[in-house]
Amino acid sequence: MIDLVMLFALLSGAACAGSPAAPGDRSTTTPLDTLQVTPPPATAGLIRECESPRDEWIWCDDFEQDRLASYFEHNAADGDFVRAPEVGIEGSSGMRTTFRAGREGAGWLHLAIGKTPQVRMRPVGDAEIVHRDVYWRFMVRNQDGWTGGGGHKLTRARGFASPDSWQQAFAGPLWAGNEDDTRDILVLDPVSGTDEEGNLLPYTAGNLGEGPRWLGIGRGMTRLFADSNVGPWYCVEAHLRLNDAGQSNGVFEFWIDGNPEARREGLNWVGAFNEYGINAISLDNYWNGGAPQDQERYLDNFVVSTARIGCD
Repeated sequence: MIDLVMLFALLSGAACAGSPAAPGDRSTTTPLDTLQVTPPPATAGLIRECESPRDEWIWCDDFEQDRLASYFEHNAADGDFVRAPEVGIEGSSGMRTTFRAGREGAGWLHLAIGKTPQVRMRPVGDAEIVHRDVYWRFMVRNQDGWTGGGGHKLTRARGFASPDSWQQAFAGPLWAGNEDDTRDILVLDPVSGTDEEGNLLPYTAGNLGEGPRWLGIGRGMTRLFADSNVGPWYCVEAHLRLNDAGQSNGVFEFWIDGNPEARREGLNWVGAFNEYGINAISLDNYWNGGAPQDQERYLDNFVVSTARIGCD
């Protein structure tokens, strides 16, 4: 019999590897037309921001301290995804991801928040809250010489809903695509694991049940992964709000450096399902088909909140 911990580790990998290869052509939205562009964020004030957390913050990790044990999963990928000195903003500590040529997986961090269905999903903060409206922000930088686009998986919010499997009521991935028009940008790709009334779909190893409801992508605009734009730090903030029962009023949106990139609204994420809410946020490193060369990506200043976070 397979050990339960091993089983969940395998399923966790499937949660990355088993997702669709890239944002699809299901239904799309036009990116925001009018922008109030602000300058890139000053980063010096972020180095030890977790020493002064705001009241609305659920979680903060500036990686100046080793908080990795607080995540319910840290897959270090044989040393390819580790906390390291001098790789964060302004030469501070951060997470270093090393993608290997031809290899897909490069590790992940899974953070649990609020009410979860499994003991092993150890939430930070109040374990009884059912979160339905959450923001998360992190800094990301791709090394000089990076090529090949965004490397696909980057981050997602999820609603785990089963006591004994990896079944999810919904997922809110923010990732880059395979196609020429999406590989250099980030794309919202919301998906439901319930029917429109809120009944969980029959579970399969695909994590979202049989025939998940893809809710329509939203393309960002900033070509942060284009060969000519890699090197600087970018501040990425996402927001997911679940719908109220019987309504299609859910939201999924994101910003880069404080500027709006894309927004999907009028979403029926989960019908009337309300036993669990947003209970996991992940930072993912998974390159569909394998990275084109050995290259590094850096992550820093990961914050999860019930209100807008911002970049300073």
